[in-house]
Parts: sequence; structure tokens; C-alpha cells
Amino acid sequence: MCGIQVLITQTGDGADTEKYNEIWANLTATNSRRELGPDAHNEISVNVGPARIKLGAHVLHLRGPHTQAQPLVAPTTGDILCWNGEVFGGLDIGNRNDGIELLNELQRQKTHDPRTYIQRTMSKIEGPYAFVYVDREQKHVWYARDYLGRRSLLTKTMDSGAMLVSSVADTADESTAWTEVAAQKIYCVDLNARTLDGGILEYSWQYEAGGLEIGAEDEHLVLPFGRVDQTVDDIGPISDVASSVQLSDLAEFPDICKWQPYIDQLKSELTQAVKSRVDSIPPNGTHARCGVLFSGGVDCMVLAAILTTVLPRDEPIELFNVAFENPRQTKLQSLDSVYDVPDRKTGRLGWNELERIDPHREWRFIECDVPYSQVIEHKSHVQQLLVPSCTVMDMSIGIALWFASRGHGTRVTATSRTEYMGQSRVLLLGMGADEQLGGYSRHRSAWDKSGPHALAREIALDVERIATRNLGRDDRVVSDNAKEARFPFLAANVVAFLSQTPIAYKMDMRYARGVGEKLLLRLLARQLGLVQACVLAKRAIQFGARTAKMESSQTRGQDFL
Repeated sequence: MCGIQVLITQTGDGADTEKYNEIWANLTATNSRRELGPDAHNEISVNVGPARIKLGAHVLHLRGPHTQAQPLVAPTTGDILCWNGEVFGGLDIGNRNDGIELLNELQRQKTHDPRTYIQRTMSKIEGPYAFVYVDREQKHVWYARDYLGRRSLLTKTMDSGAMLVSSVADTADESTAWTEVAAQKIYCVDLNARTLDGGILEYSWQYEAGGLEIGAEDEHLVLPFGRVDQTVDDIGPISDVASSVQLSDLAEFPDICKWQPYIDQLKSELTQAVKSRVDSIPPNGTHARCGVLFSGGVDCMVLAAILTTVLPRDEPIELFNVAFENPRQTKLQSLDSVYDVPDRKTGRLGWNELERIDPHREWRFIECDVPYSQVIEHKSHVQQLLVPSCTVMDMSIGIALWFASRGHGTRVTATSRTEYMGQSRVLLLGMGADEQLGGYSRHRSAWDKSGPHALAREIALDVERIATRNLGRDDRVVSDNAKEARFPFLAANVVAFLSQTPIAYKMDMRYARGVGEKLLLRLLARQLGLVQACVLAKRAIQFGARTAKMESSQTRGQDFL
């Protein structure tokens, strides 16, 4: 993991040097202000054609046998790479540093095809990333986020024409706004152009069509998955859903034989995704290497149940369960504890269920209780991390993720409660399950109003816009705590499988809430032995952890902060 910051100016632009230095210092402080600090930090300044480029990188060691400082420089061409990502497929990394291996591959591809080597190389990469690459010979600066937007990268052009690219925003200078780099494209700044912003070329990711091979068309970037299959032919008549069948634990689900191949395939794809995301984490002594942000809901329960099958038996797994003191809710309800929130209740049940299915694993259940005074203390810092996201809902979700990923809390066992600080540098999160498997209330509404075709269109639309939503925001918030978020439901192989699976074998809204949505995942949970979790209805984190409407019931999620 690496915090990136880049400043591009015209070489003759000395009038704003003091301002540039101030902004650079602020970005350095923001990118490196992680609780445990970066493992390495370095800066490089180079002249490329008419431009002066300054690059900085703040590395958290998560790949390879030792910490690799960045920016990386190719020894023969002088090309420079800042890499904030993980290569989980497409290159043979082994136990080596993936940034170095990617730079080597870019150099090899450049030798063969200097015009399209960036597109060809990135089309092969599977994994989350944001990068900046300086091609000194061609006088180009490339930058991008991965096609699903799982890593943060922001940019802004100053009034002077200077350009900034960074993992996080510097909010001290508000003369121009930061924007999130669109994940559907790869960008190239042509330094030979008269102005920097006037010389930005764009190359768009596309779905494979007409048998197109990756790289068969020069500028095309081909996605590793297809469009969502909107076929609804397999949805049987309403009589197929027997209301008399007891579905409280999915034990008597009808037609399970028709669903079984899809259940088995989902298990296989998720296992591959989880394994590839944890195998490369460096050893951490006797400490935990990997944790789960844990509400006890079906998404995180399935991830935890699969995680325990791929980690060595002697490694603990941390389950971080966050709860907030909500002054407004405290006034309205009589609770044994202000932290007795919905996610705490389901989290405890989920922890007990995981201990039942794998009693030999050391499950560390951590209750991260957040008093309202701490929310007030850290709110402005979290708000800065959110930029350019800036709504009430962004804050409700962001502050929950920030405190949960921080991992400060109480470790609970059957006989004790002890103060605890999380050890994992990698956290598994369940983002992507709802969009692909029909977990949102709008999916049920589409079904209720207009039937299966409307539901299929809504799912396709949600999957299409995953890249434009909030994963960059979530990455900024989690990485601030020197942790890296990884999303197995958004692994390319999982997205490819779910996109080609007919709607009828992913969800069935004829069943009640807590059963019909994400039905394929619920059936997998039941197969894994998660009897209680498989029928829990979805609950958004801001409501489950009680970060929503802390001060007033009148605020709306879309209101600006």
C-alpha cells in the first residue's frame, strides 16, 4: 500500500513556488498521517520536457520479503512508477514485490509496443490499484485507478495551470476543488501540449465484444468480466414458491438441486478471491495478519467462514465490531448499554456461530465502542479524508469505517474482557455483495413495482456504477489507520461469475425480506453452517452501528456537510 502525491508544473513557473511548497508539505503530512506511520517515504523531482514533476510515496509494507521504497525508477529508461495497489493475478509475482514486477513488465511491453504498452499491461492486471507512471522518453504522465475504483486517487488543476494528483486531498487550499479520478478510464498527460489540462488523453475500459482479444485493438482496455446477464426466463411461476415451506433457516429450501451448481461455484470463486488476498500478506509473528470488519451480517460471515479455511491453523482472525454512543437514540430508548446497537447483537451471534463451525480457530472478537465525545474529537479529521465526498451519509459511513478499521477496543472472550489494539494490516470488507446479489431495498422495490425485468435492469445498472460510487472514499478512510481494505466480492473472477449467472439464481424477491435478496449467498452461508446469519436482513452500517442521525432526526443522507 502506498500513498501517492504528484505535482506537475511548467519548468519556467517560479512565481508560485512558495505556494507549491506549502501545498506539497500539506499533502506529505496528510498522506503520511497514518496512526502507525508509513514504513518508507521518498521523493523524486525530475524535469521532463517543459515540465517539472515532483513525486512522493509513502509505503506500508504488504508485499514481498522486505519494504520496498517508492517511487520506483526503471534503471534503463528512467521511467518512474508510483504504485498503490495489489497484483492478485495477471503477473507471476510469487513472494516478490508486485510494484517492481509491474515496472519490469511495463518496460518489457514498452520495448515491444511503445504506443499501447500501458493499455496492454494494465489489461492483464487483476487487483485494486491507483498509479502514476512517468514515461520520460515520450514525455507522458499516465495515471489511473482500477476499473472498479477500489483505490483512491484524486486530482485538481490549480489556477496557475499546475496539476496535482494525490491519494488524499489537501483541504488547506480551497481555491480549486479536488475531484475523484474516474475509474472507467486511464489518463495520459501529454507534457508536449501547450497546457497540462489541455493535453490529457483518455482511454476507456470496454466490455469484450465480438470475440475481441485483449490488446487486439490498439487503445482498448478490455474488462475481465462481461455485462450482467439480464435473462429472466428461468424464473418459474409464483406457485413454485410454497408459502407453507419453513424458511427460517433455509433448511427446507425447495429445488435446492437446481441451485447447487451455482452455490458450489460461488464458494469456489470466493475461496479463490479470499486466498489470493491473504496468501501474500507478510508474516506478523504471533500477531494476526488479517481481520474482518464484522457486523454479523451474511456478507462478512461468509467471508470469515471462508477465511478460516485458507489461513494456517495457528493464525488468529480478528473480528472488528463497531458500536457508537448515539445521544439521540439514547434519549429515545432504554438500553442496558449505549453500545447495545443492532450490529453488536448480530455480531455476537455471528462470532458464536463462527466458533461453532470452527472451534479450533482463535477468533478474536473486538468490541470497538465509540463514545460521542470521540466522534466530536475526530469528526473534522474524518471529514478531510472524505473529500471530495461531502454528504451527511458519507460522514455516517466514513466515521463508522474509520473507527472500525482503527481497531481500538475490548477483546471479549467467554470469561474476560481486555483492552485491545488490532494487529491486522489487511481487512476484508463485504462491499460489492449488495450490488451484485440484490441486497438493496431498491432492488425489492423494482421487483414489487415492475417485476423481474425491472429487477434485472436495476442490478445491471448497480453493477455498472460500482466504479463511480464510494470505494475511493472507503479506501481513504481505512488506509488512514495504516490498514488496507480488500474486497473479495469485487475480485474479477467473482464479478465475472456473478455477471454471467442468471438473475433467477442470485435472488428471488418472491421470498420475504431476509431470504429473497442475496439468496445465492444465503444458501452458501447455510451450506457453510451459518444457520442464523443466512436469514438476517440487510442493515446498512450507519444504522447497524448507529452513526446515522446522531444530533438530529431532520438531517437527510444527501444533505451536504
